[in-house]
Amino acid sequence: MLTSTVATLHDNAAHGEDNYLVRDLGDNRVLDAVMDGVTERRGAEASQEVVEALEAASPASPDDIAAVLEATNARLYRMGWGRFVFTTASVTLCLDDTLYVVSAGDSPVFLIRSDGVQRLVSRTSGFVRTGVARALGIRQELGSLYRAEVSLQPGDRLVLATDGVSDCLTQKELTEIVLGAASPGDAAAEVERLIASRQAAGHLPHELGGRFRPDDRTAIFRFFRSAT
Repeated sequence: MLTSTVATLHDNAAHGEDNYLVRDLGDNRVLDAVMDGVTERRGAEASQEVVEALEAASPASPDDIAAVLEATNARLYRMGWGRFVFTTASVTLCLDDTLYVVSAGDSPVFLIRSDGVQRLVSRTSGFVRTGVARALGIRQELGSLYRAEVSLQPGDRLVLATDGVSDCLTQKELTEIVLGAASPGDAAAEVERLIASRQAAGHLPHELGGRFRPDDRTAIFRFFRSAT
C-alpha cells in the first residue's frame, strides 16, 4: 500500500481563471484536479463550477468522475446557451495503488519515474498550446473523455498542470526538477522560481516559442511512497 504527500502552485494574477482541488476521500483514496478556464469564455465561472461539483461528490471510481464531468458540462452548456462557458478539467483519482485519470481538454498530467515520464492526458504534443480540445461547455454532449489507468509504485511522482505552467518549461526541465526535489513543496517552489525568472526576462527558450506570455499558472505535485 502507498501513501503520499502533496503541494500546490497557484498564481491567478494574469486572468483569474485557473482553479484546482485536492481532496482526501478516506479509505486510501485521494482526488486531485486542475481546471484552466478559457479566457473571454467565462472561464473563471466554468472552472469554479467544476470545483464545486467535485467537492459535492464522493467519487469511488473513474466512472463516478466521468458522471460528474458530464453533468457539469450539461450545466455549463445551459448556462451559456451553448456559448462562452469553457474550461478544461483534468482529474486524477488514486485508489489504493492504482491511478485513474479522467480529463476534458489539454491540461496535462505527468507520471514521473526515475526511468522516464508518461504524459497521461491530451492528444496534443509537446508544451505549445494548440487550442482546447474537448473542453467542458463546448457542446451539449461532452462525448468521450480521455481516460488512463496506471499501477502506482513507490517513488512515483505525479504532476497535474495548466498550460501557464506546462508552456513555460520543457518536459525535461520539469522531470529534472521533480526528480531532484526532496518534497512536493520543494518541487512547486523550484518550478515557480524558474517560471518567475522567465517572466521577468520576458522570454522563453527557443523550443518553447521564445516570447513569454503571461498566463494563470496552477500545478499539483504529489509524491508517493510505501506506507509504513
